[in-house]
Amino acid sequence: MSTTLVDREDINQALETLKNGGLILYPTDTIWGIGCDATNPAAIEKVFALKGRDKNKSMLILLHNDNQLASYVNDIPDVAYELIEATESPLTIVYSGAKNLAPNALADDGTIGIRIVNHPFCQQLLQRFRKPIISTSANLSGAPSAPLFDNIADEIKAGVDYIVHYGQQDRNAGKPSMIMKIDPSGKFEFLRK
Repeated sequence: MSTTLVDREDINQALETLKNGGLILYPTDTIWGIGCDATNPAAIEKVFALKGRDKNKSMLILLHNDNQLASYVNDIPDVAYELIEATESPLTIVYSGAKNLAPNALADDGTIGIRIVNHPFCQQLLQRFRKPIISTSANLSGAPSAPLFDNIADEIKAGVDYIVHYGQQDRNAGKPSMIMKIDPSGKFEFLRK
């Protein structure tokens, strides 16, 4: 995790890009990601096109606070809040009954993966944007993910509208989050540990 201060101009540029339906390349609490407004179907289409990703694969979104979950998921079992509170490392939870998001962000069964992010840049960006942001690994579909900025393919860098400066010098390689699926009854399973 970088200890660099978040630059206001960096946040402003990323914010403007998101508001205008553009794509950002940004560091998260896991690995580098491609992001856009999770409520904008046209922006999400650009992500699929850039990655060469199968449109049947769902996206995941980032929120800065678990209080926001109810805005994007119909039924949140209490155990979800307990898991978020108890986990030490980044955790993505796949929920049923997603709402208020672009339809092409969701899986065919109406589920969405959500991670409450704990990262200085993401926190500030999400607080100011006031909407969820798509987060998908900054790689071409089928290629390895990018734990460091230097690992990101030139095609990805060229295909986004803004590249965040924060975290580019970080040398602590990130790794993808743990993923759990939880149903409204509270039953859960690990999809990736």
